[in-house]
Amino acid sequence: MSLPQAHLVDDDEAIRDALAWLLKSRGLACQTYNSAETFLAAWTPKLAGCLILDMRMAGMSGLDCFDALRERHSTLPVIFLTGHGDVPLAVATLKKGAFDFFEKPFNDNDLVTRVQEAMALDASQRAASATVDSVNTRLATLTTRERQIMELVLLGKFNKVFADELNISMRTVEVHRANLFDKMKVKTAVELANLLKPQR
Repeated sequence: MSLPQAHLVDDDEAIRDALAWLLKSRGLACQTYNSAETFLAAWTPKLAGCLILDMRMAGMSGLDCFDALRERHSTLPVIFLTGHGDVPLAVATLKKGAFDFFEKPFNDNDLVTRVQEAMALDASQRAASATVDSVNTRLATLTTRERQIMELVLLGKFNKVFADELNISMRTVEVHRANLFDKMKVKTAVELANLLKPQR
């Protein structure tokens, strides 16, 4: 994953420079782009942070860029910068999943606060996604028998019940259960249940 930063797309050089200075002065990393096309060419799913996107630009508009990102299943939170006449459009983008919009001229502190919140949201979403991917990777290593044991563990049953239901010895149950806990990187049934909550 790339360094989390604000990705600023605006075709007005003066605004780009002023906003980049504002964000950097508040300790936020910032990368600037002079067009939607330039940003889309640089975009990958690993780009982290948030996107500050001007609504109207020469060439591709911010709205078209937003739609293109949605088609690519981008999860990067988007904050639009908009002129007065574009407020209805900006509201419509919120309904489509944009994070927020700011009408020019805007309050610097308010914008910085929302950028920080957008970046925090992106970080938490990526952490949750990484956890799910990690759990799925662990689940994929389980044998059929270990999966059966896992289901019984999650039902809160005892080893003796496992042995009876699966028609295997207590010792075999203990071995499978130990392997299950080892592969899933947990020490108790409660930890296992908590780990699997997002999946179930």
